[in-house]
Amino acid sequence: MTINSLYIYDRHCTCVYYQDWHRTRRPKPAVEGGILPAVSQAVSPQPTLDPTTTNAPSNFNSPRNTLSSSTGVVVATNSNPNEPPTPLLQTPPGTSSTGLAFDEEAKLVYGVVISLRNMIKKISGRDEQFVNYRTSAYKLHLYETPTGYKFIMLSDAKTDSLRFVLRQIYVGPFLEYVVRNPLVKMDDREHGIDNEYFRASVDRLVRGLSVFS
Repeated sequence: MTINSLYIYDRHCTCVYYQDWHRTRRPKPAVEGGILPAVSQAVSPQPTLDPTTTNAPSNFNSPRNTLSSSTGVVVATNSNPNEPPTPLLQTPPGTSSTGLAFDEEAKLVYGVVISLRNMIKKISGRDEQFVNYRTSAYKLHLYETPTGYKFIMLSDAKTDSLRFVLRQIYVGPFLEYVVRNPLVKMDDREHGIDNEYFRASVDRLVRGLSVFS
């Protein structure tokens, strides 16, 4: 059993966080303007290098600066520009691309969840909860918070329900390093919620699960 990826969407239907583990095919970086800053450095738009300014000081963020530099707010900085990226953000060996940009993938994932949830409500005729669905290749797990945030996790098809894991992420790392973090601007429609402490805490929690392999 394997856990592949985690998406978090805010109440405005926008992807504000992404992290993956066992994906053999990762999406292409998002197009410029396709996602908010501070969602995931791994799928953020790639900086365009101008040959005429290669010797000019770089404004590109270190992988540790997971909040946008345009705000003047960071959680942690990498003082050594030659230091290799943090392991949490490195592309795993043998990982290829799906051919789909991340902003398109994020829209598709959210669209599937909303479509299935609406279909279930219409068919059942009552307010029935949609918590997961399974295909021959993967299983999608959903946990929605009282404030409208949606935590979505993709795993292999044989994995049992991971809704309890999504709730653990919400009541643990999310509340501690996002909700209670004065440097994270929630619901401003301009920034994601990624920061070094939240990402590391989620990574430890997921890797400590018995279903993680």
